[in-house]
Amino acid sequence: MKVRVDVMLKTGVLDPQGEAVRHALGSLGFEGVGKVRQGKVIELDVAEGTSEDTIRDMCEKLLANTVIENYAIEVLG
Repeated sequence: MKVRVDVMLKTGVLDPQGEAVRHALGSLGFEGVGKVRQGKVIELDVAEGTSEDTIRDMCEKLLANTVIENYAIEVLG
C-alpha cells in the first residue's frame, strides 16, 4: 500500500529555504512571487492493512518535527 506524507512548517515559523527560493526566482526575472514555503513529501510503501494510526505514529516519532511542522497523510492505494 502506498502512502504519501506531506510535511510543511507551521504558519509563523521562519522558512529560510523558502525565502531563498523566493529571492532566487526574483533574480531570475520571475516577478510577483510574494511568499514561498518549502516542505517535503515522503512516500512510503507499507504492508496492506497498515493502520492510519501506525502511519501517524511514524510521523510523530520520525517523519515530522511536530513542534514546528504540520503533516498530512494521504493513502494512495
